[in-house]
Amino acid sequence: MIILVANLGSTSFKYRVYDMPAERQLARGGIDRIGQAESRCTVEIGSHKEEISRSIPDHAAAVQMCLDQLTDPQHGCLKSADEVKAIGFKAVFAGHYSGIRIVDEPLLAEMERLFDVAPAHNPPYAKAMRQLRAAFPQIPLVAALETAFHDTISPALRTYAAPYEWKEKYAIQKWGFHGASHRYIGTRMAELLGRNDLKVISCHLGGSNSLCAIKGGVSQATSMGLSPQTGLLQNNRVGDFDPFALPILLKLSGKTLPQILEDLSERSGLLGLSGVSPDMRDVEEAAAKGNERAELALNVFAASIRQYLGSYLVVLNGADAIVFTGGIGENSSRMRRQVCENLDFAGIELDEAKNQSVKGEVCLSTPGSRTQIWVVPTNEEIVVARQSLAAVSK
Repeated sequence: MIILVANLGSTSFKYRVYDMPAERQLARGGIDRIGQAESRCTVEIGSHKEEISRSIPDHAAAVQMCLDQLTDPQHGCLKSADEVKAIGFKAVFAGHYSGIRIVDEPLLAEMERLFDVAPAHNPPYAKAMRQLRAAFPQIPLVAALETAFHDTISPALRTYAAPYEWKEKYAIQKWGFHGASHRYIGTRMAELLGRNDLKVISCHLGGSNSLCAIKGGVSQATSMGLSPQTGLLQNNRVGDFDPFALPILLKLSGKTLPQILEDLSERSGLLGLSGVSPDMRDVEEAAAKGNERAELALNVFAASIRQYLGSYLVVLNGADAIVFTGGIGENSSRMRRQVCENLDFAGIELDEAKNQSVKGEVCLSTPGSRTQIWVVPTNEEIVVARQSLAAVSK
């Protein structure tokens, strides 16, 4: 069965095509600058790579372009677009509509109602899904909700100490995100270490960041709460923040609440602290040149990771492995070192020589470390492909 996995931005469409259940990747590609005068379209099918420029007005046209490339008589991997049996999405938030769901009107309406909770994700996904339902009614759309992996977290770790009716009436609770990535890490570590009862702390560090405590492949706790703005600081999002600062800011800044919320979701995090960039590479470079604000941003980031890491060692009663994934987790030797330093009391010892030369899946802990330290590149797309296969097979 052919599954197309879509990763959407407001003006971008990236995809991978899998032959399932063999999990064989047939193609990958992407289209940037959708809706602009000229869009960049790339595709990779086997050894064939191509990049062209063309006007792509919306996401429906982007998918049509993708299907045209996949069925190209000379370089394509499919005989017909009818071979595509589902388009899977790593959707973010739809409140109580968690799990793996065929995209329908109630799901879309809930995603649209929650635009304010996930402003960077829900609007482009809901808009594109509506376009695709209209343009390709014969292809089921599958939403693999990011919150689904965290449905197993206990009420004690999901409930805010706010008036209880907020939880009952308005679904105000800790939902958690990055489900596909954390699910992949839990599954992959079981394969690598040959055990299904592992206690793993997954550190997804990239454009957005979260930690997850996993036991036996099941989520036990995660750092993000009601929205993806909470938990660890993000590239440009604030992370944990005291809401009682809002009335102070409203009085002193002269800004409206929407403007302050935009500051917290667009101009905070690494960008807000460093004043340099939302990109970890730029911030590390600035810190190495003596930029004090950049150095502070890195230290605040490491400290926030360590706070959650310590908490999850308690939740799990120790860990068999700590896993770094995502762009920062896989590539920042400094951040891995800062997170793991002075944890020998907990049996966590990083081999700094290994930490400096990372490539692919690799164990970075010393031979004497009771807890293994790994770098494992995540693969959210294959998780969505598996979930999409399960959904349409039903």
